[in-house]
Amino acid sequence: MARQEPPAIETDVATWLLHHSVPASAKAAVNPVAASPADIEAGHRLFQQKCEVCHAYDGGGKTEIGAGAYPHPPVLRQLLPLLSDGEVFYHVRNGIRNTAMPAWSMPDRQIWQLVAYMRHLPIVASLTPVSQATPAGAHYVGSKACASCHHDQYDRWSKTKMANVVRDPKIHPEAVVADFSKPNPLVTFTVKDVDFVYGSGWKQRYFHKFGNTYIPFPAQWDITHKTWSKYHVPDKGGDWWAPHYPDPKGDNSGRPTGPLCDGCHSVDFNITTSTPAEWNVGCEMCHGAGSAHVAHPTRTNILNPARMDYVRANDVCIQCHSQGQPLKNPINGKYYDYPVGYHVGLNLSDFWKLEPHKLGELTFTHFPDGTAHKNRMQGNDFVQSVMYERGVTCFSCHDPHGTPNQAILRAPVSNICLSCHGPNTQNGPHAVSIEAHTHHKAGSAGNECVSCHMPRIEQTIADVNVAAHTFKFITPAATADLKIPNPCTNCHKDKTTAWAAEALVHWNDRSPWRMAN
Repeated sequence: MARQEPPAIETDVATWLLHHSVPASAKAAVNPVAASPADIEAGHRLFQQKCEVCHAYDGGGKTEIGAGAYPHPPVLRQLLPLLSDGEVFYHVRNGIRNTAMPAWSMPDRQIWQLVAYMRHLPIVASLTPVSQATPAGAHYVGSKACASCHHDQYDRWSKTKMANVVRDPKIHPEAVVADFSKPNPLVTFTVKDVDFVYGSGWKQRYFHKFGNTYIPFPAQWDITHKTWSKYHVPDKGGDWWAPHYPDPKGDNSGRPTGPLCDGCHSVDFNITTSTPAEWNVGCEMCHGAGSAHVAHPTRTNILNPARMDYVRANDVCIQCHSQGQPLKNPINGKYYDYPVGYHVGLNLSDFWKLEPHKLGELTFTHFPDGTAHKNRMQGNDFVQSVMYERGVTCFSCHDPHGTPNQAILRAPVSNICLSCHGPNTQNGPHAVSIEAHTHHKAGSAGNECVSCHMPRIEQTIADVNVAAHTFKFITPAATADLKIPNPCTNCHKDKTTAWAAEALVHWNDRSPWRMAN
């Protein structure tokens, strides 16, 4: 009966026949198309036109036709690493006997472009639970132990902000970006007093050693504006932990980094000894203790978020990119601002709760609709999104090993969304072109997906904001009713909310009911 799942032996035999049906000369064929963005995009368009109806946009095969085909289409992301480019070309050109895979009579160049794109399919996690566990007895060995085998990933990671969250300026004087040469009443310390430099993106803070912990100095460097500003969390009206660490002097002397920072700025921070296995966000923060894998490298003795379900995969990032509290605070008499006891592979919800919010209220952490109000809340935003529900992960868009793109995106910001979305595709937008959807000219800021779906409205320092991660469009009506910044006037700063609302009235492809809320 076709609907029955085939037994394992049938699958194994079919797979063997698949591999051995391709002539050796075809297997050895090399893709003559350079993996340029233009060729990959051309292949993407072909995939949307020819393949998506069965294989789905991510190659997972979860479509109405794919689900009804017997045998089911394979999960391409799992199959493709086992095939050479020549084998993929051969199967696209000739089809696969006794399956629903047809032969395609396209020009060779187009098939090679399709092959190039299939090496860049979107990364989407399983929606059904998939757990992994660190091997019993494994211990932390440090990121340098990974370099000899994973030299490309290590080299790229070592240049990222995560690999350089905190640095000793005596060892890395280049880490200091602030101007200490000019007197400033806020700066009551010198660079020689600094034991740790924190941050290099939007702001930089300076820590000094105090017992077995560190204390932040009360001034920070605004990297965007190249100026000093005061750094002190108020005892009331700010972070939840501030009342538990009163600081009447206003110099942060009552605010140790051990319980408030270090768990996210290091690997396996030991709260008893106040020591980490490794400073900074190292390999084992995401892959778990690596001693067993270093001793005998196999796929099964190291954790990989890419093979986890969407909850556990995203938890690896959410553990630090979220605002919340440990479930068991206080712990040994101290209040912690990170999920003490959590390691990759465990359930984050057993250790951590996200900051609560009551709809309609504007708070230190949230806008009235629940969108984050401040930085380090990407996880709070993302779990509200439709993309999270569909299995998209943080690393579907970001490569934590490092890329030359902004925010370590896997593709430039103007292209990253189009790796899953496209005009009149399964995921939308449902319009004849991107320009028809955005009502902005090609190449303009308003034509980029992130301008409307990821507005920079979440404060990190002064007037420097980072992008929201709910991916919903915030209407001008929401601005008028709830005082949530909308993307229209976020770009058109010389215009009013009423102007933006009136403009959207004339976008006939938008529901007037949705735009009114």
